Amino acid sequence: MRYCLALDLKDDPALIAEYERHHQRIWPEIAASIRESGITTMEIYRIGNRLFMIMETNETFSFDAKSAADAANPKVQEWEQMLWTYQQALPMAKPGEKWLLMEQIFKL
Repeated sequence: MRYCLALDLKDDPALIAEYERHHQRIWPEIAASIRESGITTMEIYRIGNRLFMIMETNETFSFDAKSAADAANPKVQEWEQMLWTYQQALPMAKPGEKWLLMEQIFKL
């Protein structure tokens, strides 16, 4: 399966540059938690302060299972808390939501 998600960064060039530096060297525990959840490929793109994530997953992946595993993993919680320094919810996000799943509207 392929999933596309969106999130905004705070509109500050210095913070955006720092955020990108963190993603050039993600912690090994974060990469492991991503792979262990069934995510086989993850890419993040940016334009301005808008982020777009593409995830390819295998049949074992579940958003609920990933969320539960992340909540139980102190290293993932530390990473997420650090990244929230740079991130901001999309205008249509509900309280507590970060990355929002996008709806595919066209495919060729």
